[in-house]
Amino acid sequence: MTNFAAHWVDAFTDRPFGGNGCTVVHDAAHLDDATCMALVRETSLVECTFLGPSEIADLRVRYFLASREIPFAGHPTVASVIAAYAAGSIAPGDLTLETGAGLIPVHLSADGTRVTMRQNAPKFGPVVDISLAAAAIGLREADIIAEPQLVSTGLPFIIVPLCDRVALGCARLNAGALALMNDSLGADGTDVMEPFLTTLGGYTNAGDTFSRLLLLPPSPPEDPFTGSATGAMASYLWHHGLIKSPEFTAEQGHMLGRPGTADVRVIGARDAIKGVEVSGQGHILMSATLHL
Repeated sequence: MTNFAAHWVDAFTDRPFGGNGCTVVHDAAHLDDATCMALVRETSLVECTFLGPSEIADLRVRYFLASREIPFAGHPTVASVIAAYAAGSIAPGDLTLETGAGLIPVHLSADGTRVTMRQNAPKFGPVVDISLAAAAIGLREADIIAEPQLVSTGLPFIIVPLCDRVALGCARLNAGALALMNDSLGADGTDVMEPFLTTLGGYTNAGDTFSRLLLLPPSPPEDPFTGSATGAMASYLWHHGLIKSPEFTAEQGHMLGRPGTADVRVIGARDAIKGVEVSGQGHILMSATLHL
């Protein structure tokens, strides 16, 4: 048996049971993929991270779903930095993380409670047929107000802007139709690109957007807060002129009883975006020792 220190962090919230939970395992970046995926399944969370030393950054972060390793994710980045500070591995200030999506600059506030990550400049992929997108989420074509598009700031998502919160709440993922939509993008079947659903106007008066990310097994059915998709969504909205300001407040998770909030800033002109800053708080819910 080997013991590993771990923290369970609720990200994009300042209180217990809000935002999105992530288990962060320290000094564990060397673990094999099967063990990492098994831990994700054991926790029933969407993702867990495994930290280790880096020769090119302040910290190495590996991100795992229940089904595979992914190059980058937003709420686990917040959780990882909060946990690494609690473990004494890093100090507040400007830092860099080594991830599968490259080096990610982050800033940790002086009190160790807020993380600002700078995601990569967006890569805008193909536009998705509205009929395919509507079928994938069980809505009418009229509920989608602009052409869905594949966008990535480190992890690809299909951004689907919806007309209102009612439509957002009615969305249901259809696995067969989702496969057809992915096929239309040339996906090879190993990487499922989920639709990130968003509407203008927050769930509360404090928000400017409200979003949902529906997932397929073996992940839980819905992600409470998705920081990587928030960066892609912000790039899409700013690039296509659907928001007036590049700075706004994004909300997600309220329909699950896990409200989360991020401050977002798109950097650069609408046709020349250089990156996206996504900022959120984190709350350490549990400290633990794993026996593996």
